[in-house]
Amino acid sequence: MVESEGEAACASAVLTPPLSLQGGLAAQLRPANLAQRVLSLFRNVTPGSDLSHFQLPATFNLPKSQLQMYGEGVYCAGEDLLSRCAVGKDSLERLTSVVAWSISTTRPPIFGFAPYNPILGETHHVSWGSLNVLLEQVSHRPPVSALHATAAGGDVRLVWCQSPVPKFHGASIEAAVRGRRELRLPRHGERYELDCPNLLIRLLPSPSVEWSGDVRVACAESGLEAQLSFCRSKSFLGFGGDARCVRGRIFKSASKEETIYEIDGFWDRTVSIKDVSTGEVSVLYDGQRAIGNLTTPAVQDHKGVSPSESAVVWGEVSDALLKKDWERARQAKRRVEDEARKLAKERNDKGEVWTPKHFSLSQNKNGEWECWPLEESVPPAPIVVPS
Repeated sequence: MVESEGEAACASAVLTPPLSLQGGLAAQLRPANLAQRVLSLFRNVTPGSDLSHFQLPATFNLPKSQLQMYGEGVYCAGEDLLSRCAVGKDSLERLTSVVAWSISTTRPPIFGFAPYNPILGETHHVSWGSLNVLLEQVSHRPPVSALHATAAGGDVRLVWCQSPVPKFHGASIEAAVRGRRELRLPRHGERYELDCPNLLIRLLPSPSVEWSGDVRVACAESGLEAQLSFCRSKSFLGFGGDARCVRGRIFKSASKEETIYEIDGFWDRTVSIKDVSTGEVSVLYDGQRAIGNLTTPAVQDHKGVSPSESAVVWGEVSDALLKKDWERARQAKRRVEDEARKLAKERNDKGEVWTPKHFSLSQNKNGEWECWPLEESVPPAPIVVPS
């Protein structure tokens, strides 16, 4: 009996637990002398260097692609905060829901480990309930990832274009994510632009990894805006304090000095919101409920899995990493990267220009990347998050 392409792809698809507050990959990846091993990687790297194409040994990889990491922030959640964004009774309630959902996309990073750099044309397609999510690596140099997600009822639509820019600063590495992130609520005619925090990896004096920086959530149609700051609480000269603190406020864009709500808390616990006019305080976000214990996606439609699916492209590498077969992981990773380089050379030799399958890609006048989906909606995926 001849094995079909879909069955072969499914057989090699390896899906691993998402990053969550309990268990998951963090509990599995605890090698000895990790800090010293990480420091040794950057002995010959000049401060200020762009690390976008820095080649990590397979032993430092998470068993998943960066595309999967982006996608998991959307489709892996303990409660459906995204759908709540569309049911708020007014624009202010909807903006606060978008802020809560935005916080939920922040996941606990693991020091010393990074996902695979997606290859050009790699895709990731997953459904969670009525939400269908599709990602594609639309550029390799520079790395640009596109995301499109739609709910079956048409209440929510996400369009993201993300390009990580990691830089080495001697005692730390900071990865900023450039690009346009947009959440649309079609029934309300509202469009929200969202930023995301930077990932800060401290190498010295004490190794750690944390989310840092300012995040803006704005809706031009309602004239409402939120500013959040991911920071350390009660730190002295950058030392000590809790690295999972988030503070901010909600205000009208036209009168930035007039605060409507104050926001304060920790993204891995609870974040509170205070009505400035009444003094009333309530819980905006509960980290334990949102990202405390997340479910691993699973293949549902074996024939529908694409050969370009992240879980297939990197399946052998991930399988070897999970089994701690480091040499097999190294060889499998090299095969994936060598094949991608071979295809790129063939296109170059023929004078061919690669084009994305699911998105259009362009740069705006400021040099920022923008991606737009070629279809209005995302179809149901062969990979699902079990309910």
